[in-house]
Amino acid sequence: MRYNVLATDYDGTLATEGRVDEATLAALVRLRNSGRRLILVTGRELDDLARVFPHIDLFERVVAENGALLYSPATRKTRPLAAAPPARFVQTLRDRGVTPLSVGQVVVATWTPHEKTVLDVIRELGLDLQVIFNKGAVMVLPAGVNKATGLAAALEELALSPQSVVSVGDAENDHPFLSLSGCSVAVANALPTLKEQADWVTQGSRGAGVTELIDHLLASDRSERTPG
Repeated sequence: MRYNVLATDYDGTLATEGRVDEATLAALVRLRNSGRRLILVTGRELDDLARVFPHIDLFERVVAENGALLYSPATRKTRPLAAAPPARFVQTLRDRGVTPLSVGQVVVATWTPHEKTVLDVIRELGLDLQVIFNKGAVMVLPAGVNKATGLAAALEELALSPQSVVSVGDAENDHPFLSLSGCSVAVANALPTLKEQADWVTQGSRGAGVTELIDHLLASDRSERTPG
């Protein structure tokens, strides 16, 4: 078992239109029963994720808010991995009509075409913040915080090596944590730039692609047990 951890993005990878189908859920259970560990790495805020995904306890750790928050479903404890957004930043965005505007424990998020306003406010207030894009989503986080730093924190808590991780994603904000992992996978519906980076591209899209990856990992276990 060369890779004993699966780290997966949620929207557009594990989930289709925010929901995970039964076949994909069954595949996750099979993988966990094989002795592997599951880590979810998402841009979503934790409360929002729990609302749409009641099976969060399949995962040993959840990296939420695009790397800014770490959650253990077993203990229900959260650990912010960066500072909360300045209140004046959030208020200035509201004053300038940025809507919708979502404020998590660390992340501040909106949608295109508000990125120009967001960048203008960051510059005007002199804040050490970065803008991360996830298709149409615009996420604001402290500089240096991303899915890779979040995954690294999760692996440190679990005493696991990045080289033992297979990671899978679909969008531009998945680049960092795919680069950190021992093996990187893009689902068939992933952006072209992510496919170019990945070690392997699935034939299936979204949950079907994750299921394909899981079946491949389980088949490799059977192959290792077959005498040569």
